[in-house]
Amino acid sequence: MSTSSLRSFEYLESLPGTTFNRLYKEPSTALAIFRRMLPHLAKSLVMAMLYMSHPLTFSDLEAWVQPGNRKDRDHTVSLLERLQIFKATIQPGKPRAYSLTNPFATSLRLALTGGGGHKSFGVPCNTREQKPVSVAELDEFARKQWEGVLGYMVGSTGINLANEKVNLSPSVKALLQLGGLVEAKGRTVDITQDGFAFILQEVNAQVWTILTLYLENAQQLGMDDVDVLSFLFMLGSLELGQGYSKANLTETQSQMLLDLGDFGVVYQDTTDSPHFYPTRLATTLTSDAGALRISSVSFDNGLNASSDGKGFIVIETNYRLYAYTSSALQIAILGLFARLSIRYPNMVAGKITRESIRRAVDIGITSDQIISFLTTHAHPQMRKNNPVLPVTVVDQIKLWQMEGDRMKATVGFLFKDFLTPAEFEDPCKYAEEIGVLVWKDEPRRMFFVTKHEQIAAFLKRGKEKRKAT
Repeated sequence: MSTSSLRSFEYLESLPGTTFNRLYKEPSTALAIFRRMLPHLAKSLVMAMLYMSHPLTFSDLEAWVQPGNRKDRDHTVSLLERLQIFKATIQPGKPRAYSLTNPFATSLRLALTGGGGHKSFGVPCNTREQKPVSVAELDEFARKQWEGVLGYMVGSTGINLANEKVNLSPSVKALLQLGGLVEAKGRTVDITQDGFAFILQEVNAQVWTILTLYLENAQQLGMDDVDVLSFLFMLGSLELGQGYSKANLTETQSQMLLDLGDFGVVYQDTTDSPHFYPTRLATTLTSDAGALRISSVSFDNGLNASSDGKGFIVIETNYRLYAYTSSALQIAILGLFARLSIRYPNMVAGKITRESIRRAVDIGITSDQIISFLTTHAHPQMRKNNPVLPVTVVDQIKLWQMEGDRMKATVGFLFKDFLTPAEFEDPCKYAEEIGVLVWKDEPRRMFFVTKHEQIAAFLKRGKEKRKAT
């Protein structure tokens, strides 16, 4: 199961049975879960049982799977039961049997054979437009919007990403903070460890991560979570380049169009337009095709390059780094952990230094994530080496992180030379209560704090109290 499938499956698994019953009434949802969430063995079992008129006994199910694959069989049956696709039927005097649940079976049959007036797969807009939107324009819109989201996350590098002309709405920024992908500190925004891990994912997994965050907060936004899920699964079944009518959408789904437009998942000419277009980010939601890999050249050059052998990073044993790219986003990501010094139209050069790695570690990026990014996006020339990255560079990046793990300098004040345990315990406890205590050593009657004014005042009050008595 891919990363994006796993993320969406974890969310689905947490839903109650009544929610599944509502979800499976939509044929597009049943088909999307069948295509996207189920492994091959599960798909085979579902298709074999889809037109059965009676439950399948457990002994027959065992006969379908080789004896050496019992673990896979048990895992598959468990998964189908958790997704409310399988149900066990146990009757006195009869062997245990399994059958497909309804409405899942009915909806899947409708999705595969067609028919019905459910409009679950969208209603194509048949009216001719004066200026129809092309697939290339949709790809460019999706690329700009999605790179705008990623650019906002890595904006702490100081690289100017404003040339993309993408204005993110406050709700999008709030969602990224709520998901722990960025951390706002006043007017500045820093990427977190989870945020950098998010950057390393392929785009389809990134989209599902964002949409899962959206789902988890749907009820707080006054939205029906079933409507939200159904609409997302419907988007995955639509045709790229085809306009679809908004007339049959619910109030929740109409609101979603505005939010998803900020992420580049759907496109509308205006908010009052009677139709919308799904972008490639939407149409690949329920397939294993990569959102970047199969799209236009400009989109493909955005972030994920390695899977096609189009890596762009060269790194030498002296820690010098060369990146053959003109993408502001890629340059901004490199700036998170490297000191960039020279920029040409199609290349940047810099160096990985102790300070640059320590800066990255301080905002939560780990050495393993940095090494993974460099390996994943290594230039084809680098890939001829074994290992891909110079061993000295890999080891030094890890050592620089370990420096911070071993020792952390904290500016503060040491209090010591207390004559009695009681004289030590009272100010030490007070320091802990006000949140300034960093370290204490009870046997030696010493403690260390970040601020001394309040502790000194406390000691002074205690001394005056003792004198008065």
